[in-house]
Amino acid sequence: MNAKELTGKSPDQLREELTQLKKEAFNLRFQQATGQLENTARMRAVRRDVARIQTVLNQKAAEAAAK
Repeated sequence: MNAKELTGKSPDQLREELTQLKKEAFNLRFQQATGQLENTARMRAVRRDVARIQTVLNQKAAEAAAK
């Protein structure tokens, strides 16, 4: 996912996606702890997606506060 895709979504959609990604990150941490994680790169991708969503949410909040 890229930032352009995220800016077109509503804050509610972004929060929902953020929740799903955080659940996935939680599950990936458990898989890593038990030695079941096969795709270690997915952890990095999920963390970066979470950061992207949080950045877009903060930008939208700042934009709304400025109006």
